[in-house]
Amino acid sequence: MKRIDLTNQRFGRLTVLGFAGRGKNGNALWNCRCDCGGEIVADGYLLRKGSTRSCGCLRRERGREAMRTNTRLIANCGNVSNLQQVDGTSLVSIMKKRKTNKSGVAGVSFDKRSKRWIARLMVRGQYVLNHSFVTFEDAVAAREKAIDDHLSEELVQRVTVSQ
Repeated sequence: MKRIDLTNQRFGRLTVLGFAGRGKNGNALWNCRCDCGGEIVADGYLLRKGSTRSCGCLRRERGREAMRTNTRLIANCGNVSNLQQVDGTSLVSIMKKRKTNKSGVAGVSFDKRSKRWIARLMVRGQYVLNHSFVTFEDAVAAREKAIDDHLSEELVQRVTVSQ
C-alpha cells in the first residue's frame, strides 16, 4: 500500500517529523512535534482531514477560555451539587437513562449481534456488572441487585429522590 509522505508538512500546530508505522486500521501513523513542544503520534488521514491539529494543547486552551468567558459555567462554578457524585460515583450514570436508551431502564441494553440483553453498572470507574442475559427481566434484576450490592443506601436514596 502506497503512503503519502507527510514529513516536514504542517497541520495546524503540528509539524510532521517522520513515519511511525501503521495503525490497527491500516492508516499511516506519523511522529509530530507541536508548536508548544509536545510530541505525538498522529493518524495521517486525521492530519490531512484537519481533525488532528495539535498535541492536545489547543483543546486545553479552548477549555480554559470557555471557563473564563462562559456565563453559565461561571454562574455554576463552585456549586458542588452540580457534580452529582457520592463517594466518587456519578449519580447520573447510575440511574438516569441516556437519550439513546431504548430499553427504558438505565444500564440495560439489547445487543443485536448476540441477541441478548446486557446489564452494566460502573462504580468509581470500574465495571461491577457487565453481563449478558437471555431475558430483559433477568438483566433488570441483575442491575438492581448490583446497585444494592455495590452502592450505599444513602446513594440509592439520593438517586431515587432526584429522579
